[in-house]
Amino acid sequence: MQSQSHISIPPEDDGIIVCQDNLEFMRGRPSGSVNLIVTSPPYNIGKSYERRTSLNDYIEDQKRVIAEAVRLLAKDGSICWQVGNYVENGEIVPLDTVLYPVFKSHGLKLRNRIIWAFGHGLHCSKRLSGRYETILWFTRGDQYTFHLDSIRVPSKYPGKKHFKGPKAGMISGNPLGKNPGDVWEIPNVKANHCEKTIHPCQFPVELVERLVLALTEPEDCVFDPYMGVGSSLIAALIHGRTAIGCDINPQYVEIARQRIREFHAGELKTRPMGKPIYDPALPGGGH
Repeated sequence: MQSQSHISIPPEDDGIIVCQDNLEFMRGRPSGSVNLIVTSPPYNIGKSYERRTSLNDYIEDQKRVIAEAVRLLAKDGSICWQVGNYVENGEIVPLDTVLYPVFKSHGLKLRNRIIWAFGHGLHCSKRLSGRYETILWFTRGDQYTFHLDSIRVPSKYPGKKHFKGPKAGMISGNPLGKNPGDVWEIPNVKANHCEKTIHPCQFPVELVERLVLALTEPEDCVFDPYMGVGSSLIAALIHGRTAIGCDINPQYVEIARQRIREFHAGELKTRPMGKPIYDPALPGGGH
């Protein structure tokens, strides 16, 4: 296991402690102390922030981290593990399929397999280009925090009414909007994205915001064991949660610290939740 840097940010502070292994950091925290663990681990494809190993070694490493994540999870908490594909000689292995049994071995329950769909990425020549990744949302038990009303999206037909029966003439949909479903269309962070940093595979803040709002209460603790440049932490802080994270790259940790300073100063730019996706086929791009 490579050494890691970690950043711990209570809402009123941005203190930082460096040079600790992520497992060592997790093992030093009390059991049941985290309400939401949301992260995107390396996919073992040779990015600058990871060391490529065999798929079996990768899974064994993930088992150790997941075991600690489960220990840290509160009774009513959630784990959201966002992954894509491992690629070997042009063949893909969906990482959610190989990691699902690891979570189940700890008795966790899968609530949703959320599809994160985005319109841009690397273009493939010998297979179809990948345009989605998945988020496995697990809970420890059947009593878990979930606030659907906090993440409802506008109804397609907001004025639609029942046309017969005892509710004839009444609005048929929820006035707060509809359930967003398990397919989320949110742009990934590319060169022209307002959140773009040097990280090659950066989380969009709004992706995590939806999870934070749905799965936690104000002042709850949100933890990202592979935080990168801190997007998960920022999403937590935006909504009044406590944020904790760690990452292998000291440069990313410093960028995360700077972004959090900008957040506290009211200067951080993030893509607003619910902003329409740009569509060049529509007048004005659909905005």
